[in-house]
Amino acid sequence: QVQLVESGGGLVQPGGSLRLSCAASGRFFSLYDMGWYRQAPGKQRELVAQITKGGTTNYSDSVKGRFTISRDNAKNTVYLQMNSLKPEDTAVYYCNVVGRLNAWGQGTQVTVSP
Repeated sequence: QVQLVESGGGLVQPGGSLRLSCAASGRFFSLYDMGWYRQAPGKQRELVAQITKGGTTNYSDSVKGRFTISRDNAKNTVYLQMNSLKPEDTAVYYCNVVGRLNAWGQGTQVTVSP
């Protein structure tokens, strides 16, 4: 199991930016594909960005061109840079291992509102 702690959320105006961080425990972090997910009220959790162990990235259409996922294996950390934020980006954001069963962290709330 990889333990995950997300941070960096907050309240931001439309068009603003936030950078989320996800600190992971464990010696094998660099071997995992990682993803950022989000869950808005009343909606299912969705994968919005992922990065493979080799650094290849992929994004959902809803965030492509605005969000950037990156990782620092030396720090066991995954980041999500979010630019040009929209009210529909409001959600609790989680990171997790992609393709493996792993416990969820507490998430970090992102609210985009005037």
